[in-house]
Amino acid sequence: MSVSDVTARIAQIQAQLVQLGDTGGATTTASTGTGTTSASEFASALDSSLAAVGGSTDSSFDGAGATAAAGGASTGGSAVVAEARKYLGLPYVWGGESITKGVDCSGLVQSVYKTLGYDLPRLSADQARSGRKVESMAQAQPGDLIAWNNSSRNSGADHIAIYIGDGKMIEAPRTGLKVRIVDVPSTPDYIRRVLPDSGVASASRVSGAAPARVAAGTPYANLFSSAAAKYDLPATLLSAVAKQESGYNPRAVSPAGAQGLMQLMPGTAKGLGVTNSFDPAQAVDGAARMLRDLTRRFGSTELALAAYNAGPGAVLKYNGVPPYPETQRYVRNVMSMMKAAS
Repeated sequence: MSVSDVTARIAQIQAQLVQLGDTGGATTTASTGTGTTSASEFASALDSSLAAVGGSTDSSFDGAGATAAAGGASTGGSAVVAEARKYLGLPYVWGGESITKGVDCSGLVQSVYKTLGYDLPRLSADQARSGRKVESMAQAQPGDLIAWNNSSRNSGADHIAIYIGDGKMIEAPRTGLKVRIVDVPSTPDYIRRVLPDSGVASASRVSGAAPARVAAGTPYANLFSSAAAKYDLPATLLSAVAKQESGYNPRAVSPAGAQGLMQLMPGTAKGLGVTNSFDPAQAVDGAARMLRDLTRRFGSTELALAAYNAGPGAVLKYNGVPPYPETQRYVRNVMSMMKAAS
């Protein structure tokens, strides 16, 4: 029997055990003679046992083809699935986002992705607009988000889950039930991919990727290169944003109150931990972290730039670059400067 066959069978057993756990806390007796073990504990033990002999319970689920990074850590869809499985057996808690106390459907999604460095919105309706659209379940990959609009009272998705492959998903279903693996019950209304596609080294390079170094003589070139290496961004992106925002002027202040080289609003700067937006080093570091997070959230450099200019809410509202002339011009200008530097 192949490793993929073994892992598929383990996934089936895990789902059955979780279902047992959902129907009254049934336990299974371990052969070690140490007493009873909960369904989620036994499922976790299966994961550990297979890993100990060189396998991975998620290897058959990584549709993106990512297998291991330095040190053997899993990446891509397999990492999302592995993280989501840690929540199996937890109770559904409305508004919950705790790996120890319980989660609701969007709390599960947000918590899993946050652990992997992706900043998703809290509400299922907003999560179902994050990343990129996947056209059908035939194209869905492990780690994709699948969501449904089950109520005419709501605008957008009101239930969301994480696809794990083989027609199955992990969800926090409803009050009285626990986080579980189930078959995808129907065609989702939304299928979204937050992760970079196969062959893309990092989400920050989904589109518009540029050389890591800026041209000699560029103002603050060392700061851009350092932040680019730290946050896995093209240095030319940071340089182009600085040129577009302030003309490389670290003392610039906009009519709206944006400050410094990267034109951070005071509230934004505070949230990024930037105590002085007029300090070029702090400004570049804060802006780079913000652009990294926006690129991971929306899946492309263009959408990250649109969110940097107009705010994430505008990108979510229009499901793309907002139809604001200023924002569209901003995105075109920055992308053109990056292209010219390549």
